[in-house]
This record gives sequence, structure tokens and C-alpha cells, in this order.
Amino acid sequence: MTSKQTIVIDPVTRIEGHARITLTLDGGGEVADARFHVTQFRGFETFTEGRPFSEMPALTARTCGICPVSHLMASAKACDALLAVQVPPVAAKLRRVLNLGQLVQSHALSFFHLSSPDLLLGMDSDPAARNILGVAAAHPELARDGIWLRRFGQQLIEWMAGQRIHPYWVVPGGVNKPLSAEVRDRILAEIPEGIRIAQRTLDWFKPTFATFAEEIRTFACFPSLFLGLVTPDGGLEHYDGVIRVVDSDRRIVADGLDPATYLEFIGEAVEPDSYLKSPYYKPGGYPDGCYRVGPLARLNLADRCGTPRADRELDAFRELSEGAVLSSFHYHYARLVEILYGLERIQELLEEPDILSEKVRAAAGPNRHEGVGVSEAPRGILMHHYRIDDHGLITWANLIIATGHNNLAMNRGIGQAARAFVRDGGFTEGALNRVEAVIRCYDPCLSCSTHAFGQMPIRMELRDLRGNLLDEAVRD
Repeated sequence: MTSKQTIVIDPVTRIEGHARITLTLDGGGEVADARFHVTQFRGFETFTEGRPFSEMPALTARTCGICPVSHLMASAKACDALLAVQVPPVAAKLRRVLNLGQLVQSHALSFFHLSSPDLLLGMDSDPAARNILGVAAAHPELARDGIWLRRFGQQLIEWMAGQRIHPYWVVPGGVNKPLSAEVRDRILAEIPEGIRIAQRTLDWFKPTFATFAEEIRTFACFPSLFLGLVTPDGGLEHYDGVIRVVDSDRRIVADGLDPATYLEFIGEAVEPDSYLKSPYYKPGGYPDGCYRVGPLARLNLADRCGTPRADRELDAFRELSEGAVLSSFHYHYARLVEILYGLERIQELLEEPDILSEKVRAAAGPNRHEGVGVSEAPRGILMHHYRIDDHGLITWANLIIATGHNNLAMNRGIGQAARAFVRDGGFTEGALNRVEAVIRCYDPCLSCSTHAFGQMPIRMELRDLRGNLLDEAVRD
């Protein structure tokens, strides 16, 4: 019997942020353990302390360049709670449109740019060509479709909010200016082409499932809970609503939970080998209270989407399983359904008669010392929780990022895939790519998801322009 071996995948490729995977093989060459390590740290919760709460939407949007609008939404909603105001109805609609534009562009980035190389070129294809440039060479029309959808979402954000990255339009109490008829009409003119692309991609993708039967069976395919927002009557929701939890049979475990009370049912555990904390559903305990969030969870949670084309696609999605759809491979499928829904819902909202109203912001000062804002980011439910002093300065903040919610599931998922594709101590590049591809199913956004209590070691070095070490600090 041989000694234990370790396989390290560093870095995990085609994701946003920095991470590595460690696979530990036992003496017989079988996978004994798998760990997903998030190796970068962002300290937004600490360095926001002392800032005026009114700055938080614009400040926390800088947490991430991929999903700044998501942080704008959750942060502004937390600030709405601190103001104790009701946002004008048209402002809520405009926020929804912006949030859905973010969803469309982010889902397009994940599906077409990051994951389609595996889906189109093959998990075992040449890694030098397994990227968006390889897709563009082999399947130019599909690559153009992905670029079009991402451009549309980013352009919508720029037209409505002034800039594509880190916009400042969403503010406590609403938005800072009304929508113009010109911008509305410009967006509406592009919706039909977006819907055609989304439907065309779904029609191409669904027949490929037989090709990926083994991946569907092993890519984080296990019973778990699913958690996220739904409308009060159980519809698909991304901006407001209540929290629902279902099990692997799609039986409702909890429903109508107030997002502001998330601490009553969500705990956060810390592992020593990652800066990414591990949230869990408290009634299930740790780690058995593992749940998943994001597009797969949202389609498992919702009774309906609420738009005609997306509802038809949800019916087809339901045919995959009598209960919840469990394979995380189908996050890709769920993203395409949500792109279609997002385009349809944007059109509906922009065609409402009051969408150009100038009443878009409620003005007030701080009226509460604590506020929670919750919305659905492309990757799942996002929580911002602030406490302020009498002067409106932040004294404490907690952010639970969508990727963090999925941490337990991602770790379980890479273990399942590794045991399926790494056998007898042997592995191919394609096998390790499949382990990475499990992480890509979740489309993690790691640069905005990390926070810690100080358990991991840190080494800081101060060097001069020639690289000479001037000082260092080490925490073991």
C-alpha cells in the first residue's frame, strides 16, 4: 500500500477570483477528501466601519466589478430600512429593471464565456483552445450571441445608471433620477433580439444533455436544501419578497420567512483553510444544514416564473425530475431560463404606464439603528446588514454573499466529481477539468465573498522599489 498523495489544482480557471482545490488520495489511490480553498481576502465589513451609511451603496458596489449592481440593491435596501421609508413604487420598478439587466449580463458571461468552452468543445478538449476564443473560432454564431447578451445587459446598466461598472444611481430611498423616454425606448427596441437569442440558445442546449450524462450524474448531484426569495404567492423573485426553503423533493421546509430575520435561521461556520465562510441552515445544524442558492435553487423554489416564455421553459425544466432538480450541472440550464425571464420581465416593467414618473426617491434621515437588505444576485441570495450610531455612521456590518451560501455544496460537489473521475491514483487533464467545472457550475464570485474571523495565517511584507524587505508582520 502506498502513502497518501495530494493533487492540487491551482488556480481554478475560468472563475471570477482566486481559488485552488486540494484532492487527497488514500493509500489505494482513491479520493479520500476534497477541499475548495478561497485564497483571497476582502475586508469590506471592517473598513466600512465609521463611514456614513448613505455612502454604503456606492462603497459596497466596489466590492466586485462583476456584480456591482447586486451590491447596490442589497445595500440600498438596508439603507431604506435605516431610513424607515417606503421607496416610491416606480423607483422599486426601476431598481428591478436594473437588477434584471445585471442578471442577464452576468448569466451570459458565465454561460457563454466561462462554461461554454467545456460544453461546446468538450471537457477533454485541448486546454489551449478551451476558452472563449476557441468557441469563437469553432462556433462563431453562438459566441456572437453571448457577446450580444452581455453587451445588452451592460448597456442597459449604463443607459439607466450612468456607467456600466460601479454605478451610483441607486441610492437610499430609491434612485437619484427618473427614467427618460429615450432610454426606455432604446432598451425596449433591443428586447426582441435578446429573446430570440435566449430561446435559440435554450433550443440548442437542451438536446446536449445526453452527451453529459456522466457529468450530470456527478457534478454536485446530491440531496440538499434550496434557499432563496420568492414572491409572497410563490413566484420567481429577484428583488424583494420572502424567503422559502425546500428539500430535495421540493417539499416546503419553511416559507414566508422575513429576510430581515435571517440570523434566526442562517448560521456561518468558519473552516481553517479558506477565507470563505460556510453558511448553513440552523435547524439542520452544521454541516448537515447545507443548502444551495442561485438560479438552480430559484427554479426549484418557485411555483412559476410569471412570464409566458419562461413559464414554458420552467415546465420543461420540471420534467428533469419529479422532485427538485439536484444536479448542479443544471445551473447552466437554469441560467438560460432566467435570461429569458429577465428579458421578458424588463419589457413588462418598462411598458408600465408610470415608469417615467419623476417620484423616484423618498427623503429622510436615519430613523433606525439597524437595517437589513436582501435581494437575489445572479449567483444567489445576497444579504447586507448594517448597524449605525446616532450620527448615521456604520458601527458594524455583515455581508453574506451568494457564493458563500454555496460553499458547503461546492466542497461536497468537487469531492463527488473527483471520486468519479480520479481513480486508482490516476488522472487526466480532462478529469481535473471536470473537478474545476463543478465550481464553474456555481459561477462563484470570490473577490466579493470572503470575510473571516482571523483563523487563517497572514504574512504581510513591506518592500522598497528594488524589492528589498523592509518589514514584515506574520499571523500564524
